[in-house]
Amino acid sequence: MAKKKPKKLDSRIYSVAERLKQLRRDMNYGSYESFAIDFDLDRKQYWRIENGSNITLSTLIKVLDIHKKDLSVFFREVENMRRSKDE
Repeated sequence: MAKKKPKKLDSRIYSVAERLKQLRRDMNYGSYESFAIDFDLDRKQYWRIENGSNITLSTLIKVLDIHKKDLSVFFREVENMRRSKDE
């Protein structure tokens, strides 16, 4: 039986994941594990979030609440990140 090819990650999903990782690091958390533990998040789930796995809106909102970000500001930051990479 042939192995399934891994799906290529949509660049927009990758940008969301990268921004979340950047926000964690901005809070001086070098490790996703310590961040997840300190904020009562499942470590495995948070690792998946930062690696671009599909997440629910409620999970995204929960993480953004930790960072005191609303959705519009967060997505504006993600879009700005994407634009700066394209330049």
